[in-house]
Amino acid sequence: MDSQAQGLMNRDVQGHWVRLETLTRVRWLAATGQVFALLLAHFVLNLHFALALCLAVVGVSAASNLASMTVFPRTRRLSEGETLLTLIFDTTQLALLLFLTGGMNNPFGLLLIAPVTIAATALTLRAVLILGGLAVALASLLAFTFEPLRTASGDILVLPDLFRYGFWIALVIGIAFIGLYSRSVAAEKHRLTEALLATSMALAREQKLTDLGGVVAAAAHELGTPLATIKLVSAELIDALDDPDLAEDARLIREQADRCRAILRSMGQAGKDDLHLRHAPLEAVVDEAASPHAARGKSISFDALPAHHPDATPMPEILRRPEIVHGLRNLIQNAVDFAEAQVWIEADWDARRIVLRVIDDGPGYPPHLLARIGEPYLRQRRAADSRDDSRPEYEGMGLGLFIAKTLLERTGAQVGFRNCTGASLPRRGDSTRCGALAEVQWPRQAIEADPRRALGDNTPLDPSGA
Repeated sequence: MDSQAQGLMNRDVQGHWVRLETLTRVRWLAATGQVFALLLAHFVLNLHFALALCLAVVGVSAASNLASMTVFPRTRRLSEGETLLTLIFDTTQLALLLFLTGGMNNPFGLLLIAPVTIAATALTLRAVLILGGLAVALASLLAFTFEPLRTASGDILVLPDLFRYGFWIALVIGIAFIGLYSRSVAAEKHRLTEALLATSMALAREQKLTDLGGVVAAAAHELGTPLATIKLVSAELIDALDDPDLAEDARLIREQADRCRAILRSMGQAGKDDLHLRHAPLEAVVDEAASPHAARGKSISFDALPAHHPDATPMPEILRRPEIVHGLRNLIQNAVDFAEAQVWIEADWDARRIVLRVIDDGPGYPPHLLARIGEPYLRQRRAADSRDDSRPEYEGMGLGLFIAKTLLERTGAQVGFRNCTGASLPRRGDSTRCGALAEVQWPRQAIEADPRRALGDNTPLDPSGA
């Protein structure tokens, strides 16, 4: 994953996702509701409380909004610390308002859950715990200390202790439950977003390499004729010039033209293979995907199962799409990472489907993770004491398998993961093949290429000969 992707997925960057304008808008809405509720309670319901002091508390919230709108631009994004301080201010302001209007006897005490829920969806777990602890502490204080509400006759409105303390316990549980639930949902969404971003980056990088190879190949092809002309003319000048110095200059021109042709030929060969060969036999595509891992000390073998049957059909030609190459490469990388010595790639096909199986001789997937293989950010596949010490930087979070599964499914494949034994393999009972198995199955029409199809439109000839 490149630095751009890592930067976008960095937690410090995610802390700047909350816009000041969003919190300001929510605060205006809350202040409007608070003023409406205070006026309704005082003038319609005839409840007596410190109305002026309560309006002053709401006024502080409104003043902070006006100050933030004056000092900061509308597009300002808050850091995690700034967002946490803003939510702490809102929670404290609400708690003070509840203290002046009956404490836990006020049904609007339920709103203490709101800032914690906002924090749970936007901030880190540490910030959520800080704000949640503050909300619980303030709710506990309001259960025992508050300014009572009074009716027009002077009677104090207070709930029975059973209901007041029950409301307090329910509020504390609600803060904890809704906060943690919102946090888990938001964290899952963030992980999926990050994994999809990594997938997009991987595919874009693969496509860029393919396009770059095509540009180099096209340049080598287009420059071939001018370089040949330069070489021919320089050779004629060498024979025609009597001045040794000029002849030596012409010889140097010819040598440099040959050098340019050799450079373009070596650079363009990979480009021709990547772009102009739009399809290839299944084995060639698998070899291309496996080539970066062929020299990592593990044996990688390819086995075409239908080739062992007398009525076998020819190996299909498939499209060389970047999603297929990169997806298979990730599966093979994962197998090589955990294999003891051998990785097998089995190909099977019939008239309706094409199947590839990547098998290693390692310990296999932990049974408790089998149902979640292919999700991002899992723990390592092996136990901690059996991890591959040759790759200490490998964190085994499942992102590679998620990328592979996502890319391959975009080509119409179905991807499955399981542990296998020799008896569980479709065609052979080779007991040495007993590690983890990743199976990719395509409908044949989804990736099969027509070898008779032209690579592109023919370029019309210029009748002028230019």
